[in-house]
Amino acid sequence: MEILKYRKKKQKEMENLLKALIDNWEDEVVEFKEAGKDYDKEKIGQYFSALSNEANLRSLQYGWLVFGVCNKSREIVGSDYRNTEGLKTLKYEIAQNISGGMSFIDIYEIYPEIFGEVRRVVMFQIPAAITAIPTAWKNQEYAREGESLIPLSQEKRERIRRQTFQDWSKQFVEGATIEHLDKDAIAIARGKFKEKIDDEHVSTEVDSLSDEEFLEARKLLINGRITNAAMLLLGNERFDYLMQSMPEASWRIYDSKEMVKDYKIFKIPFITLSDRITVNIRNLTYRYMPDQMTLFPQEIKQFDTWVLRELLNNCIVHTDYSIGGRIYVNEFEDKLILTNPGSFIPGNVETILRPGYTSPFYRNQLLADAMVRFKMIDTETTGIRRVFNIQRERFFPLPDYNLTQKDKVEVVVYGREIDEKYTYLLHDNDNLDLVTVYLLDQVQKGNKLPKEAVAHLRKHNLVEGRVSHLYLSAPLARTDDEKAKYIKNKGFDNKYYQDMIIDYIQQFGMANKQQIRVLLSDKLPDTMTDAQKDRKILSFLTQLRKAGVIIRDSESRQHANWIMVKE
Repeated sequence: MEILKYRKKKQKEMENLLKALIDNWEDEVVEFKEAGKDYDKEKIGQYFSALSNEANLRSLQYGWLVFGVCNKSREIVGSDYRNTEGLKTLKYEIAQNISGGMSFIDIYEIYPEIFGEVRRVVMFQIPAAITAIPTAWKNQEYAREGESLIPLSQEKRERIRRQTFQDWSKQFVEGATIEHLDKDAIAIARGKFKEKIDDEHVSTEVDSLSDEEFLEARKLLINGRITNAAMLLLGNERFDYLMQSMPEASWRIYDSKEMVKDYKIFKIPFITLSDRITVNIRNLTYRYMPDQMTLFPQEIKQFDTWVLRELLNNCIVHTDYSIGGRIYVNEFEDKLILTNPGSFIPGNVETILRPGYTSPFYRNQLLADAMVRFKMIDTETTGIRRVFNIQRERFFPLPDYNLTQKDKVEVVVYGREIDEKYTYLLHDNDNLDLVTVYLLDQVQKGNKLPKEAVAHLRKHNLVEGRVSHLYLSAPLARTDDEKAKYIKNKGFDNKYYQDMIIDYIQQFGMANKQQIRVLLSDKLPDTMTDAQKDRKILSFLTQLRKAGVIIRDSESRQHANWIMVKE
């Protein structure tokens, strides 16, 4: 039922967008065609190139090719062009001959009712040309001149090629005015700005400004035009169809079997998004012993509210809105997983944790500037470091960043312990730097570390064991069970095992390989595999043989027994 309601809502949004295209858009970035049952694929490719280039030159994210609307009268007449499967095939066919393998962002089939008759309209969403690279169809670049399709002129080609990085958030929302923004959201922005500045003179000045003047001063309005940043943060949900890619966020809660129990979809204004989502999250009280010397457990909420808001607002500021997609907050019993479309600009999280790191650029610079002024995010990349420090101070696992997918960033926030030994270590060593804590966190999660990182931890006596089987050092063993487990992990020195072999042979006169394996196997560290144990036992026997203590009673290694060397 919810899915059906969502689809109906989406249809209505696209119908509103179609109306806006017919009423407001300039000829060069939208093309209407009747396109009955068929249309020349060659022409579609040429229009793709032209609309993509024109959208780029107008600082827009998309252009539109619309089938089922008369080009001259703008009357909706309907189209039978291909079925749904045929449209999917077309995306592939177009990509084969468009430069860079580009294709439609999406193809929408909508069914508006005109004079009591339902008519099918097909809307092709065409991405703007990549910065500094004109879009070509079969190696030929096209453009628009009025309603005519023409080769891309040298002047336009050079304008595109001279481009540098374009800030999505600074681009304009065509057809949007101050009336399409949310008055309550603007009031919140005013209040947050005054809190940020904390100056009575500035507060008085802000109160004297009209909404337009206030937003112009913050550069969210430029010469009276509404930027994407303004619409994203402060826009009225009823008018989100004016944006070329309608931003959305979703919260989903999973049960113990990882099945979705409930979900909600959130739209603009995003200035309140973190508050609207966090009220849905079950933030249960978690009880744990950060130090076994105390008799009373510590009570704490699973998730720190500041951490949740910072990470949610990071999703907002770092999303690549040009590729579409939603921000997701997935809630599980012991963790939250937040995802947003877009690559991770620093490349890896370790870089951010080092003191002095500065981001090379913001994907959405204007949006970032506004969010800093409205107290939504910290500046100078201190936000993520603070998130990690808060988790460290709570003795909780640090967040995990999954960056394996090119166009998606995923961060996991833990709401309980993974390994209590890690908790004890942080409690007893509050002077550890953040990078060292990060490495210890990787150890408790069973992740492999490079040799230089292991050496760093060994230097501070924080870990022991082989590089492939690290475990936390003895100071973390508090209970009798922990102490026993530590000894099992660490094992004993070589003489202990060699003495056991000698005692066995002296007692029973001889010992074969299998008997020695049974003797020592359960006494070697539990962190070793069976193959590693076999190699270790062979090493003990070799050392005793070379020392002249034992010898084989046969040349056959397979069937020989080990006996004592006669004195």
